[in-house]
Amino acid sequence: MKVRTRLLLFGAAFPTVALLVTVLIAGQAFRLSLLRALDRALLAQAAVESVSLFDGPAGEPHLHLTTSPLAVEVRAFAPTAGLFGPGGELLASYGKGPAPAPPSGGEAGALGEPPRLRTRPGVDGHLMRELTVRVRSPKGKEYTLKLASSLVEIDATLRTYHQTTLAVCAAVALALLGIQAWQASRMSGRLGEMAAYLPELKGGDLVWRLPPDTTGDEIAALRRALEEAMGRLRAARAAQERLIANAAHELKTPLGLMRTEMDLALRKERPASELREALLEARREVDRLAALASRLLDLAALGGVAWVPAHADLALLVREAAEVAEAEATRRRVRLAVEVPDEAQAQVEALTLRQAVDNLLANALRFAPQGSTVTLSLDTDEARHRIRVRDAGPGVPEGEEEKIFEPFYRGAGSREAGQGGAGLGLAIAREIARKHGGQAFLAPGEAGRGATFVLEIPRG
Repeated sequence: MKVRTRLLLFGAAFPTVALLVTVLIAGQAFRLSLLRALDRALLAQAAVESVSLFDGPAGEPHLHLTTSPLAVEVRAFAPTAGLFGPGGELLASYGKGPAPAPPSGGEAGALGEPPRLRTRPGVDGHLMRELTVRVRSPKGKEYTLKLASSLVEIDATLRTYHQTTLAVCAAVALALLGIQAWQASRMSGRLGEMAAYLPELKGGDLVWRLPPDTTGDEIAALRRALEEAMGRLRAARAAQERLIANAAHELKTPLGLMRTEMDLALRKERPASELREALLEARREVDRLAALASRLLDLAALGGVAWVPAHADLALLVREAAEVAEAEATRRRVRLAVEVPDEAQAQVEALTLRQAVDNLLANALRFAPQGSTVTLSLDTDEARHRIRVRDAGPGVPEGEEEKIFEPFYRGAGSREAGQGGAGLGLAIAREIARKHGGQAFLAPGEAGRGATFVLEIPRG
């Protein structure tokens, strides 16, 4: 079922039907209420008449409405009354209509029983509400009193009620239909724009061309989410393409060198020493390829690793990373300083986080000058843990603060310093930080005064 149809059905048709059913049920309840009011009026009139039926001269039965000074004024709406003798003969009557019919056998019930109320057709074809009661005179004779009132007024009141309420229902239904049709048209159009654009997305066109939706509702939120998703997909595809291109370039260089060495070795007969040198050079390129492949596998594995965070002591993890890096620092004649608290509990994936710290340390040691100090520190606030690695190297050139975290990117600083590496360590560290709900970034600093890399993760 389309959105337009669903909105019209649930927003206009169903409410209209529910409103009509409510009006009909309320009409029936209103009619019952009017009937109960009429019954109470008949009972009250019967009570008054039955008490004073025999207070006339010589105790003869009579109806008081006939002698009331307001008889003419109330005749139009007062109930029709009839008093019947013991033999069923009509003794007195009152009202603008015909007198009630004589009581049939058992109609009035036994003396002392409650009054009987019933609805029956009148002589004019309209329904009548009739009350019958047996009354004993002081002389011991039994009489029957009948009061009847037409239901014409009640029916007229109900007709007015239904005409008014149905007219209101029709107006409300038309208003609902108009509003829902307008809303359905707008909503269907907005959804239709996105639906019409999906084939282009399926075809690989990740450029979002729809104008902004300023309504601020859920559809606008969905539209913004799709636009943001398209932006992330474009960025991911561009990053993937750069990764593939850079990986191909990185693989091409050592493979080309290996091929050149082998071609030179095979071109003519060479002594064993030259062949050994060629094999050693090929071995170095194989090691380089293996290291590059290992880094690529590490980067690819982060997307599919089973992420199972557990409680760990970050202070202990940082100290262990520093102990492992101490040998490399000594080889490079760099002092390694560690500043960590006694304990820092966190919910982390310890193996991958340790890999990120190792990568930051390796990067700092690679650029640190001899005799300088690399500082590894850990601090904690109410929300986050921050691991900092600070070196005294050449720093990061302006404009490369984000580029250095891209796979295979080696900035001008690394080229000037003659440092190798595949350019994947910082990219892996940032991805690990993101997996932990944190971030890895280069802290602001002065140009040429070293670099401070920060790995920040939530404390929880």
